[in-house]
Amino acid sequence: MTADFTVRPARPADAHRLAAMRRTFKQEDHEGRPPAPDHPLEDAERWIGERLGDGRWLAWVAEAGGEIFGHVFLCPVERVPDPYGDNAPIGYVTNFYVTPPQRGKGAGSALLEALEEHARNAGFNTLIAWPSERSSPLWQRSGFRAPEELLELPLDTRAHG
Repeated sequence: MTADFTVRPARPADAHRLAAMRRTFKQEDHEGRPPAPDHPLEDAERWIGERLGDGRWLAWVAEAGGEIFGHVFLCPVERVPDPYGDNAPIGYVTNFYVTPPQRGKGAGSALLEALEEHARNAGFNTLIAWPSERSSPLWQRSGFRAPEELLELPLDTRAHG
């Protein structure tokens, strides 16, 4: 079966649609009853456009009929040079989202495959992600697993207070 969509690298010109989808994505986290946004959509659009434009962040989009309906972002994280070991960067994978009508049709897997192919070709050492409970099975099917050496120190007191 041939996919009814394509996956391609995101461009700065995609920033408006990606910012709007980010807002929708976060609204789903709040079950459609989110608080009023603290930041205008234009702030997210500018942030995304700047980072895609200068290469600080990379992203891939899934689209059909010219309409973007899914995305995943990658932030390369440099490592301090190690005179005895590997200096390859790691990648922080985030903002992984497919619109509800398109879920379960292979777009999420295709997005992760495109990101992984890029990371392998670019010489990344590891990819890390913090999946949602809902998306965790997809991440695991794509080869992601719990780390053996990662520790986390949450600093956001709003989430833990």
